[in-house]
Amino acid sequence: MEFTESGKKVIAWHAEPLEVVYRKLQSLPDGLSEEQVAERLREFGRNTLPTKEPPTLLQVFLHQFASPLIYILLIAGIVALLMQDYKDAVFIFAVILLNAVIGTIQEWRAEQSAHALQVLLKIKARVRRNGRILTVPAEEVVPGDILLVESGDKVAADLRLIQVNNLRIDESFLTGESLAVEKTVEPLPADSPVSDRRNMAYAGSTVMSGRGIGIVVATGPYTEVGKIAKTISEEAGAKPPLVIRMEKFSRQIAIVVLGFTAILGMIQFARGEALSDVFILVVAMAVSAIPEGLPVAMTVALSLATNRMARRNVIVRKLTAVESLGSCTLIASDKTGTLTVNQQTVKQILLPEGTLIEISGQGYNDEGEVRLAGDAEMTPEIQGRLLTIARESVLCNEATLEKEDGKWQHTGDAMDVALLALGYKLGIDPPNLRRQVRILDEAPFESEKRYAAVVYENAGEPRLVVKGAVETVLQFCSRMMTAQGEVPLEREKVLQLAQHKAESGFRVLALAAGEGNLEALKGGDAGLTLLGLLGFIDPLRPEVKEAVQNAQMAGIKVVMITGDHPATALAIARELGIAQSPADVITGKELAEIGSPEIPEFFEGIKHKTVFARVTPDQKLQIVDALIRLGEFVAVTGDGVNDAPALKKANIGVAMGSGTDIAKDTASMIVTDDNFASIVAGVEEGRFAYANVRKVTLLLISTGFAELVLLALAILMEFPVPLIAVQILWLNLVTNGIQDVALAFEGGEEGVMRQPPRNPSEGIFNRKMIEQLMISGLTMALVCLGVWVFLMREGYTLDSARNLLLALLVLMQFYHVLNCRSEVESAFKIPFSRNRVLAVGMLVALALHILATEVPFLQSLLRTESLPVQTWLILFALASVVLVVMEIYKAIQKRRALI
Repeated sequence: MEFTESGKKVIAWHAEPLEVVYRKLQSLPDGLSEEQVAERLREFGRNTLPTKEPPTLLQVFLHQFASPLIYILLIAGIVALLMQDYKDAVFIFAVILLNAVIGTIQEWRAEQSAHALQVLLKIKARVRRNGRILTVPAEEVVPGDILLVESGDKVAADLRLIQVNNLRIDESFLTGESLAVEKTVEPLPADSPVSDRRNMAYAGSTVMSGRGIGIVVATGPYTEVGKIAKTISEEAGAKPPLVIRMEKFSRQIAIVVLGFTAILGMIQFARGEALSDVFILVVAMAVSAIPEGLPVAMTVALSLATNRMARRNVIVRKLTAVESLGSCTLIASDKTGTLTVNQQTVKQILLPEGTLIEISGQGYNDEGEVRLAGDAEMTPEIQGRLLTIARESVLCNEATLEKEDGKWQHTGDAMDVALLALGYKLGIDPPNLRRQVRILDEAPFESEKRYAAVVYENAGEPRLVVKGAVETVLQFCSRMMTAQGEVPLEREKVLQLAQHKAESGFRVLALAAGEGNLEALKGGDAGLTLLGLLGFIDPLRPEVKEAVQNAQMAGIKVVMITGDHPATALAIARELGIAQSPADVITGKELAEIGSPEIPEFFEGIKHKTVFARVTPDQKLQIVDALIRLGEFVAVTGDGVNDAPALKKANIGVAMGSGTDIAKDTASMIVTDDNFASIVAGVEEGRFAYANVRKVTLLLISTGFAELVLLALAILMEFPVPLIAVQILWLNLVTNGIQDVALAFEGGEEGVMRQPPRNPSEGIFNRKMIEQLMISGLTMALVCLGVWVFLMREGYTLDSARNLLLALLVLMQFYHVLNCRSEVESAFKIPFSRNRVLAVGMLVALALHILATEVPFLQSLLRTESLPVQTWLILFALASVVLVVMEIYKAIQKRRALI
């Protein structure tokens, strides 16, 4: 017996005649026996996809330790333990634990929020077994089952259709095609892509209208959805930019620390210092160089950004992904449901003589106005013709659209629902009209006929209404309605009008009416009168255009990847400013003709395109992979199963909150309101977050650099070590540690969305940051060295001199945190209202050190002593040098920028 995935062979079920399908599946029109069902359940398992459970609290906690910087801190702590320096060890391990706790709380909350969004829908399926119709859980459907579907059903498994009656299925979650697909039963070419397999129905799709019967050819992991889920599990996700940058930075720090400590340790050992004293020195230098507070401060900065994003409808599942949106250079967006509302809307009516009527509003509701193009005055004659079009569209219609409990509810085909919405906008009450009119006969839409028709009683006479493809409906017409009344049909003119609208991305239906019955349609020309052409489009979300413009202003390229028709995609892209001409569009077929995605021609083929239409899920993955390899940091948005592989491959995957569970489970971020504008808001918050990480990093590294230079120069000048390890830890983890965490609360600076994205290859330290680090670090180190030399030559005891130097460093950090609030703006121009937490943190840090010089326990721990007020005032004045120097530097940089 052969099945879709037997381990080696894949069967093109859509290409097989029905008798072959029955034979290969060992099934019959009456269905399987109970024994066959039980056997196949054992062989193929239940019809379910593997579910990914959210991580446990312990897993989230352990994940916080997976950082190179944490590894360095652990090594420093272990060294301190081996040296029996328990005070230093306790400090180091305390900061590691604090970082883990903060990170765990934030990621656990985010993960639970994401998991709560996933709605597990238990569906039922109607199957024919042993000639009887049964309703069973979808999980119990097996290959070979005969499955029955009708309007409103979710398809439980992949089917080869064997019988259809006006069957239309919404497969947008899988193919990206916004319109429901009309189904047939005839075999198709073996190389037909998924989007063109009209004789198949796929698991997870929704029946919009009609009925159908199919034989199950695949269940669970063997369905198209299952194959995508398998691809996701095997696909390696790209690392977020911040992880890449911090890993690189941590490696650099480790090299610097090892180099400095090894050289200075050897110098001291060569001078005859005892080995134990050399080890103590090495620990002190390691503690000064390693930014112990950085993991905590970075975690706080990212946690704050996560909370801010949540307020802007973006749930972040991993802290390190927060700034990824701020790093992206390209957003690859799905069209249907992301840029558009995924609801067909009648946007234009074209009267036969060429008069254009525009309809505002979007979606399935009664909101919108009907007006003549160019804002010309609506005449009673045109208004009467529009009412006739709306009335006939409501009667020749199989859908429903009604307002219940303040919300619009609908069923049926998207085009039919859109026509009902048009009726509401023109003042018609569709349910009431249908109750008043007696329907005599009707012909549902069928893909072979390409039209739908209804016959109703009108003043005692039968009136025939037909809607459908323009070419088809025109065959039934001999006349057309104009301002002068009914005139002979100008077929070529009407066809040109329809073609122009189709090229603009509209789906065009023609509407005609006249006296007669369904029999009149069988002979061709039925003598009907063409009433007008209706242009449908899945409209843009109202806020998307501005959001795309904001992204482009921020230097981010926006591209569209969709399974929809090229003309429709181009029309939307033009309106958004994503594309200008057909030269910006490439189709899946054209991509396939290029060949392997590994060859240079493929990369060249996509490099300058902004619209990718009629692409398959595999091609979407190839496009994203190629864009990443071309040097872009790619954010991929989407909501369907077909988006999931690309969401995982991207540097940052952004799923829509109303999307499929697979998409949400794969993505790094979830946009709860399905709003593209929220993604751009996330970009802004991501840039704020990265700026704050840089500010905190500058503060910590520059002060650590100052301490390291101070120690090194003092040793090279053969002076005693200026600070002991516990004093350096006090500086780094307590006084400076409070201020760096408070600095993480800094509000965003204006103009961040007018700057280009960071170069993806740029490390966290660019030239500007290195300059500021060197200038501020050397200023603090040289001032402190001068004071240390002075104190030693004046005969101060080591403890007294270290007490004064420690106080001076605390005050320098107090001033320097003001420098770090902006890389370009003067500290005096930034109000504390932008970060009140910092003002409190600075005062708390200063108060703590004053207590450390007054409280006996802390005096004993840190080897400090009380200082008179006049000494504090002298130290305050001396410490302000670092603020003055950095203000001069910023002023010079601003002047250079203006030249």
